Amino acid sequence: MQKLPNARCVIHPRGAPHMVNPERLIAGTIGVYGEQRTREMYGDIVPIDESRVLVADDADGFDLNGRTMQALHTEGHARHHYVLNDPASRGVFTGDSFGISYRECDTVNGEFIYPTTTPASFDPDEAHRSVDRIMDCNPEQLYLTHYSRVRELDRLAAEMHAGIDAYVAMALAHQGEPNRGARIQQAMDDYLSGRLVEHGFKGERDAIWSLLEVDIVLNAQGLVSWLERMEKHHG
Repeated sequence: MQKLPNARCVIHPRGAPHMVNPERLIAGTIGVYGEQRTREMYGDIVPIDESRVLVADDADGFDLNGRTMQALHTEGHARHHYVLNDPASRGVFTGDSFGISYRECDTVNGEFIYPTTTPASFDPDEAHRSVDRIMDCNPEQLYLTHYSRVRELDRLAAEMHAGIDAYVAMALAHQGEPNRGARIQQAMDDYLSGRLVEHGFKGERDAIWSLLEVDIVLNAQGLVSWLERMEKHHG
């Protein structure tokens, strides 16, 4: 926004206040990544002037020089998340709502995908709804933030739903255990590594770990956060 003075920030209503005053956003990022890594990745996070912020309410359309992008709220990954439906390309820009798919994990069996449950507001019911809402756009392709375009959508949607259910099951299985964070992380490692091998990936376990380590760690942290919110909610 500093480099492009004519640009405007189109953002979910929950996110807009944090663009104007990013203090809580910065604190939350430091909580996930630590202060040094946050500074390395993002530098100084500077507020955006309120006059340059456009709030994207659910189903709002935004005209980009005659091409309309429709914002659809998909709050399973985070409460401030939306996707952009692009009917002209029969594509949806999914952010994190349709998981993660590394091209290094592609095999003869096609694209490999799994949900992301990074802290701090994973909601499995909303995550399922988000996948369905994206598929209700009748897309031919999805543009994932992490990473690139995927096209085998019926299979990938089914794998996203199955993955969300598997994550919930592994979190609940270790809910009452001491050191549950480490146990959930091990279960996440076993689950994703096993799925990738079944998918036809030929690399050794070390190669799998180097590809998936960041997501295994963050997904496990996200599931622990989800358990903590549930426990707090139910007293």
